[in-house]
Amino acid sequence: MKLVVTVIHDRDKHRMFEALVNNGFTFTKIASTGGFLREGNVTLLLGVEDERLEELVGLIKENCQTREQYVNILPPDTRPIGTFLPNPVKVQVGGAVIFVVDVQRFERF
Repeated sequence: MKLVVTVIHDRDKHRMFEALVNNGFTFTKIASTGGFLREGNVTLLLGVEDERLEELVGLIKENCQTREQYVNILPPDTRPIGTFLPNPVKVQVGGAVIFVVDVQRFERF
């Protein structure tokens, strides 16, 4: 058995939740933030049998794709008044980060 910890972007969460439920995966959802843009993320904890691990990874790949987004370099609250505003910069957002950990013991009560 494996514990899969995956961090996904808020925009991908509803599609990911639906895919997991439709394929019989149970999960625990934890709201989280972080990263370069400090945008909303969701961290999912999933216990999965070894033989279903690749199926789960495939679902995550299908439903959590990176995309490009334009952002301003300096947040509005850090610029002095009258500062020149540079053009927005294109960055990659979304996708997923997956951690797979071996589980020595699992019990459900």
